[in-house]
Amino acid sequence: MTEYAAIILAAGQGTRMKSRLAKVLHPLAGVPMLSYVIDLVQALQIEKNIVIVGHQAEAVSALVSEKGAVALLQNPPKGTGHAVLQAKEALKHFQGPVLILNGDTPLLRKETIEQFVAQYQREGAALALLTVSLDNPRGYGRVIRKMAGAISHIVEEKDASPEERLISEVNTGVYLCDAAFLFKALARIQPNNQQNEYYLTDIIGIAVSEGVHLIGIETRPEEVIGVNSRADLAKAEAVIRDRINQQWMAEGVAMIDPSQVYIEAKVTIGRDTVLYPGVVLEGETHIGEGVTVHPARIRDSRIGDEALIKDYCLIDSAEIASQVSIGPFAHIRPGSVIQKSAKVGNFVEVKKSVLGEGSKVSHLSYIGDAHVGKNVNIGAGTITCNYDGKNKFQTTIEDDVFIGSDTQLVAPVRVGKGALIAAGTTVTRDVPPDALALSRVKQENKADWVKKRNRLEPKK
Repeated sequence: MTEYAAIILAAGQGTRMKSRLAKVLHPLAGVPMLSYVIDLVQALQIEKNIVIVGHQAEAVSALVSEKGAVALLQNPPKGTGHAVLQAKEALKHFQGPVLILNGDTPLLRKETIEQFVAQYQREGAALALLTVSLDNPRGYGRVIRKMAGAISHIVEEKDASPEERLISEVNTGVYLCDAAFLFKALARIQPNNQQNEYYLTDIIGIAVSEGVHLIGIETRPEEVIGVNSRADLAKAEAVIRDRINQQWMAEGVAMIDPSQVYIEAKVTIGRDTVLYPGVVLEGETHIGEGVTVHPARIRDSRIGDEALIKDYCLIDSAEIASQVSIGPFAHIRPGSVIQKSAKVGNFVEVKKSVLGEGSKVSHLSYIGDAHVGKNVNIGAGTITCNYDGKNKFQTTIEDDVFIGSDTQLVAPVRVGKGALIAAGTTVTRDVPPDALALSRVKQENKADWVKKRNRLEPKK
């Protein structure tokens, strides 16, 4: 379809969203709404991809540029017809059909547009529009047909009569139009309406008056209804989430209850992975093969093959190697690397640290700004004291170290290979390899101290 051009209308403010963010930038499954429409055009292999921007033009243009499309500014906004007219100069040498889409229709499928194009070509039309019949057409322009069924014109709801508002067939805002006719017709439209705007829909009436071959093709409502409110956004999110889940199940991923699994658009998952209810996978996360994920939130992270993520973990911008066990109730913070066959247990927090192959932090510990070697055992309640109130410092624990419970390692400090840190120790100096480090106060037992105290205390 390289002989086609595309114009995406993305200049609107979206006042019904009641947001400081431009409507087309609102995320769906972690991706801006507009991205889905640009991706659709690219999937159709349309090389000339123009996006009309207006409200928050700088931010929208940045996204458009990132996606490899061309942004053209509509300023001031004077309606949809005026918006399309901004592409006239960019397409002045283009003679083929132009596909016009809206930036707030992220649910459109490639297959739907391919069928639309095929019928346009088959019938030799100069202008085609997608329509849909709705039980509640409120807010949409109505498709007015003649007695024989041919389209007469489109009337916007604000300009429609009471009888016209009863019509259920509406305009989706998706058009295919011969470029020469499109820009010739746009030059003729006038802002003769309550909004004092140049309506793109007016080209329908011009086509009829000139005897241009015009067709209307009806499609499914769920793909073409625009996102205009927070409620619409939530509905679109549900549709996209279901599509994503269906895609991964078809690729060999098991979901105990797909309705309770949230996977964003950029996530990738290996086959034979099992996702339990309550799993949230966000950003550019990659899950390997044979992974089991219980209720957890994983964001911008890599999880290796056959890893086990137990209940209620948060993993953020971290790398988890194969055969690792995490959780339950573990927090793996950005910059952390958990190497093969290591274990991070319940109520453990790891921040910007490396936990070596086969090492274990099983209970109630904080490991921050540390490099932990292989086959290290870190006992319950261990803390790397990495912050002195102004600066962060590194703790290094070499291979085969055993650290007893309730140990504090005051960074910067190094524990040598094979050393043993006794429970309750505060480590403030480097520990040589194979050494025993302990810093406990000598225990003293005072016989009958409790009995003596009780005799001296007044009775209540």
